[in-house]
Amino acid sequence: MIEILLLAIALAMDAFAVSIGLGAKLATGLASKTNPTIANGLTPSSRVLLNLALMAGLYFGLAQGVMPLIGYLLGAALLGWLASLAPWIACIILVGLGSKMLYEALKSDPHEADDKAGIEKEELEEATLNKAVTHGHVQHKIMATLAIATSIDAMAAGFTLNLLPVNAWLACIIIAVVTAMFSIFGVYLGKQSGTWLEDKAEILGGVVLILIGIKMVL
Repeated sequence: MIEILLLAIALAMDAFAVSIGLGAKLATGLASKTNPTIANGLTPSSRVLLNLALMAGLYFGLAQGVMPLIGYLLGAALLGWLASLAPWIACIILVGLGSKMLYEALKSDPHEADDKAGIEKEELEEATLNKAVTHGHVQHKIMATLAIATSIDAMAAGFTLNLLPVNAWLACIIIAVVTAMFSIFGVYLGKQSGTWLEDKAEILGGVVLILIGIKMVL
């Protein structure tokens, strides 16, 4: 069960980081003097913030719960053919995902993001976050897109549930609940602290995934 909780926390870090960004963007938009509709029509009220937090929890939690289940079912279908290699495959998947999270978190250092492709990607991500909340209202289409984007890795990680001594359906529920909780908390945290914690969350998630992956073959 400890492994499932650690896996759930690690997989939740992408959604947590995005939720922090959403909270920060909402706070910035509501306080902006360059947007009269927002500045004069709304205040950063608890109701607006709660709405965004609950939607982030719902979308991210649901996506993170469903994607590992898909990965688990696909993995179960292949496990008979790959039984002897399964632990190593799981290790490669988790270490790869963890390394990817670390790379993306570390390369986003503002002092190193000077290449054109990196800058364009950051601008695209920022634009997407801005679109997610318009005039204090949650844009469901954008939220769904963000939820799917942050949960793709979870589908690959779902393969490893075939090798853990736990009910896969229960594991997916735990992953969904943990992600929802982190997402809700992330929105509030982002509103208060800004986006400086985003990369730290992804680094934590990456390290945990790598450690779980290594444990698979020990």
